[in-house]
Formats: sequence, structure tokens, C-alpha cells
Amino acid sequence: MKAHFRRLAAYNRWANEKIYDAVGSLPARAFAAPRVGFFPSLARTLNHILVGDSFWMGRLDGSGTPPGLTRLDQILHEEFAALRAARAAMDQRIVAFVDGLSEQRIGETLVYKTTTGVAQETPVDQVLTHVFNHQTHHRGQAHAMLSSTEVAPPPLDLIYFLREHPEVARWR
Repeated sequence: MKAHFRRLAAYNRWANEKIYDAVGSLPARAFAAPRVGFFPSLARTLNHILVGDSFWMGRLDGSGTPPGLTRLDQILHEEFAALRAARAAMDQRIVAFVDGLSEQRIGETLVYKTTTGVAQETPVDQVLTHVFNHQTHHRGQAHAMLSSTEVAPPPLDLIYFLREHPEVARWR
């Protein structure tokens, strides 16, 4: 199981770099421009992914919720450069966390409270699956938003990552 999650963490970082490269090549005003989506701009969508990761990583690594973080639609960084730096730091945090996990911990249950204070218990492997799936889901929305710009959305399929990084495909 650990190799599977290490692979997903590496893929996740790669896919985020690709989408951020594409968004970063847009004119600055396009980052916050209104678009069709659940979080209706690239800025809001990419901020939401970081917010979700901040909540989940605080639960997983025991560091807790960062001060001032209260809502899933919160804007953590208005400026693209700051958001990109925070995203890179979070991706490194996720990779390091997964690298440090034991198989035993992956099989344990995480006890936590939701953003509304409801007590929950979820197996760690399911939480990790959710974290990576959540990113893929919303990154896909950002990818679709790019389709309405002059910047072509990059290919983000896992298979492209594995072909580019065959050593990761062989992790066992």
C-alpha cells in the first residue's frame, strides 16, 4: 500500500506543477477572472485545493488546523506567485508525510472533527485516497477552465506521469 500512496503523492506533485505552469502563463487578470465551475475562477479553485489539503494534512500529521483557516472556500493567497509557492510547499509536505508512513499507520483509523465540528473516524488509507481524489477532481475543474483561455490545458493523466517517470511505476 505504501508504494501506491508514494506513487500518488509523486503524481500529485507532478500534476500540480503542470497545471500551475499553464495557469502561470496566463495574463495576471485571467487568474481571478470569473469562470464556470463549482469554485468559479482558477484562483478560487486552486485555493480550495490548498485549503482542503491544509485541513487534511493537519489531521493526518497532528499539526492541527492552521490559524485562521475556517472555510473550504477561503482564499489563502490572492496572488498567483504566493499560491504557487504554498502549493509547492504543501506538495513537498504530502510527499514527505507519505514517505514517512508505516504500513501499520496506513491501516489505522484517523479520529478527527469536520470543519463543522462533527466527530468522525476514517481509515487512514481511505483519507489518503480521498486527498488525492479530491485534488484530481478539482484540478480537473481548473483544467476545464483553462480550455476557455488562450493557454492549452496540459495532459495530466496518470499514465503520462508514469511514462515520464518509469522509476516511479516500478515502486513496490
